[in-house]
Amino acid sequence: QVQLVESGGGLVQPGESLRLSCAASVNIFGFADMGWYRQVPEKERELVAVVTSVGRANYADSVKGRFTVSRDFAKNTVTLQMNSLKPEDTAVYYCYAQARRWKSAPYDVWGQGTQVTVSS
Repeated sequence: QVQLVESGGGLVQPGESLRLSCAASVNIFGFADMGWYRQVPEKERELVAVVTSVGRANYADSVKGRFTVSRDFAKNTVTLQMNSLKPEDTAVYYCYAQARRWKSAPYDVWGQGTQVTVSS
């Protein structure tokens, strides 16, 4: 079973930066999309940023220009650099990957989640 291990997160003040990292365990068939989602209590999990299998990065409108997602295809890692953080960015951030498998559609894998709190 593929696992995702996240690091980073914490408490910062508005305007500051944070970096989240995620490493995937080995999957011999590789991964399709990899990226980040976030969730606040009583709301659905939402896309933050994702890198597709061909290296295209997609962002939520709310983070464009402030967040940068990057992916290392050789190491199966994905990183989210978050700049100019706002209180509304406060959430639990989840690493996400689509794990490919033999003769079946990819399946979703989630990290354990890491708390990001932006507060003065």
